[in-house]
Amino acid sequence: MENGDLGHMMGEPVSLNVGGCVYSTSLSTLRRYPDSLLGAMFRGDLPTVKDSRGNYFIDRDGPLFRYILNFLRSSELTLPCGFKETALLRKEADFYQIEHLIQCLGDPRPLLLYPTDTYEEVVELSSTRKLSKYSNPVAVIITQLTITTKVQSVLESVSSSFTKWTKHMMDSRDFQVSFTFGPCDYQQEVSLRVNLLEFISKAGFAIRNTRVLHMSERANENTVEHHWTFCRPVQKGDY
Repeated sequence: MENGDLGHMMGEPVSLNVGGCVYSTSLSTLRRYPDSLLGAMFRGDLPTVKDSRGNYFIDRDGPLFRYILNFLRSSELTLPCGFKETALLRKEADFYQIEHLIQCLGDPRPLLLYPTDTYEEVVELSSTRKLSKYSNPVAVIITQLTITTKVQSVLESVSSSFTKWTKHMMDSRDFQVSFTFGPCDYQQEVSLRVNLLEFISKAGFAIRNTRVLHMSERANENTVEHHWTFCRPVQKGDY
């Protein structure tokens, strides 16, 4: 999607095919949360795909996207009485990286249950952003991302796959190793974060929990930290 196309579409309906379900909305609705996956996609920072009818295609749960879209429209979570798919909706919120919706759905999540002959490998991802208090809307001054794990295969893959990004490696607690990317600007952070989350998910890890911390540092600055914890089960005999 070209940025010129985005500008042309600002006042026009946008059609999306989400898992076979077609939705119409506005570009401003899709971009309501700029640091979400949809915000990045429809700002032109990430590639998009269209189906044969010209709808933007997203290969996710179509019926559940109804609740995602309604949340983007109103910033309120409204679910029908007796709704039984909260866990699935939370996974969709994680995929689209809509922090406000994740918080509305509640954290921490229930512990995953694995057979007794398995254990968990863990990858942690964090984003640290410095925000200006004096701009309206609040602006991101600077940001950096850190991925931490003791899974050697993940470390090697990150090192070889993200070569264009400036990163610093550091040994940390309990034989874990951290890669810190940045500092970088807001646009770079969104693109890198989306790619890292997709990279970790494709390696077989599922999000265990997310959390957000707000810290005041100076009179004119706030620091916001986002944390994601990913886990995957491994047979003990495979270790």
